[in-house]
Amino acid sequence: MSGTSRHNDVGSFLRARREALRPADVGLVAGARRRTPGLRRAEVALLANVSVDYYERLEQSRNAHPSQAMLASLARALRLSVDERDHLYRLAGCSPPLTGATGGYVDPAMMFLLDALTTVPAHVMDDLTTILAQNRLSQALLGSWKLGDERAGNVTWRWFTDPASRALNITEEHEAIGRGYVADLRAATARRGGDAVADCLIADLLRTSVEFGRYWDDMAVEPLRSTRKQLIHPHAGPLDVQCDVVLSSITGHRLVIFRPQPGSTTSASFEFLEVLGEQTFGT
Repeated sequence: MSGTSRHNDVGSFLRARREALRPADVGLVAGARRRTPGLRRAEVALLANVSVDYYERLEQSRNAHPSQAMLASLARALRLSVDERDHLYRLAGCSPPLTGATGGYVDPAMMFLLDALTTVPAHVMDDLTTILAQNRLSQALLGSWKLGDERAGNVTWRWFTDPASRALNITEEHEAIGRGYVADLRAATARRGGDAVADCLIADLLRTSVEFGRYWDDMAVEPLRSTRKQLIHPHAGPLDVQCDVVLSSITGHRLVIFRPQPGSTTSASFEFLEVLGEQTFGT
């Protein structure tokens, strides 16, 4: 391989980005003194949810054809900017995602904020409400979602097709929450302008859920905004939260933060969830 090729392949790019990161940049504790700069290969593999052997082969250019889903996972793990993500796709011989598409990629600014939020549940989702990343408390509160999955990881889909997804929310708020998801979805599809993924999601929801169809016919249009919610957790009990939504102007990703209401016992309940983790529950 020529010198030019060595500096223009997937392995070299991954290695350079890995070595440029510190553990604190990705929410990890540095631990013992490190002999080499940057993250360890095992840490990147953990963040990307792949085996260490597979990631090592990628860096050594012994696996030149990673899938687009794998590229998105690597871009998320290495906190790549949109330009860096697109460059990685091109190096791998793939077309970069279209504007508005995520494929599991997460805005690095959102990942930084998510890593910093250690005392409250928080997750990142795209404009169609597909969850892309969760912190530990979000996993403890909501269970581990199939990140980036257009159905199993989509909040709106599960709200209208899986009754268990409503278990945390008090019954009195179900209609308002459902209408909120529908109005947000209509706003997102308008911004996307005839996007096939959004159109398919809507068609499947209309075919599957009478309730969704009823709300959809109301033609309400309103992006998700900060909303107060009353939750009932099977182990932590009542939770009084403000669901704040922070928007990325670059990708349209939303960081959803479950902020405790002042004067409530919710902060203490979150501390309990942090200790309990997912050892006795999860979805």
